Amino acid sequence: MLECVINVSEGRDLAFLARLRTAAGPLAVDLHADADHHRAVFTLAGEGPEVEAAARRLASSAVAHLDLNSHSGAHPRRGILDVVPFVHVEPGTGGLLADAPIEAAVQARDRFANWAAGALSLPCFLYGPGQPTLPELRRDAWVRRVPDTGPGTPHPTAGACCVGARPVLVAYNLWLADPDLGAAREVAAAIRAPGLRTLGLRVGERVQVSCNLIDPWRVGPAAAFDAVASRVAVAEAELVGLLPRAVLEAVPPSRWDTLGIGADKTIEARMEAAGLDGGSSHAPAEG
Repeated sequence: MLECVINVSEGRDLAFLARLRTAAGPLAVDLHADADHHRAVFTLAGEGPEVEAAARRLASSAVAHLDLNSHSGAHPRRGILDVVPFVHVEPGTGGLLADAPIEAAVQARDRFANWAAGALSLPCFLYGPGQPTLPELRRDAWVRRVPDTGPGTPHPTAGACCVGARPVLVAYNLWLADPDLGAAREVAAAIRAPGLRTLGLRVGERVQVSCNLIDPWRVGPAAAFDAVASRVAVAEAELVGLLPRAVLEAVPPSRWDTLGIGADKTIEARMEAAGLDGGSSHAPAEG
């Protein structure tokens, strides 16, 4: 089983995002769009070959119709098809395994990068095992690093793509009550840790600490929320995409609403609803 979490630099044209989701087909189990970030996150999940095919259909449509030259948004980006990580998800008796091997995701990553270079003329930078981290690519692409596949210059309208292989990651935003960007950046720097990547961002009229929980079984949404809330007032918590059931169930249900999480926001629940493998026997308990 694979998960592919495609980050597209378009968050305002909801009709077009719906068409992208249709292009991906039933394996598109979640879509999160944000107009201020001007970014959408598509979660694809299912059998590996089908996920790879769905990712290619979505990518083809995005590159054909979107233009990075007219893009403006709060989130850093390298291209229209900005980030394409593949994740090997393996169901166990208690939900997705935290330590699923990554080799299948690495192979899917490399196949996608080679395909995008040839079919879309899209330069691709690889991250994950044997390659830099995504933050390193954000800093070094086109400066100290050349693409791993594809042209040596950016695509004229689509820029470049960062294609990765990684374990399960949870994207999580904490909106501050006081829109003080300096405070958000200070908090982000203070709580940053090996299991927690953070940025302080201004998004429209609001400010957030944007978090990537890169080891969510160890540092989950509650830990991230509490780390920020102990320093500044948090107005709202926002889950971007989905999270594993075990990560949800590690948090007392009484906190789920405050943390912006719930039983319907797990990877397992969405796979079951779509009739994909890992179905009812792995479905989350009712809150």
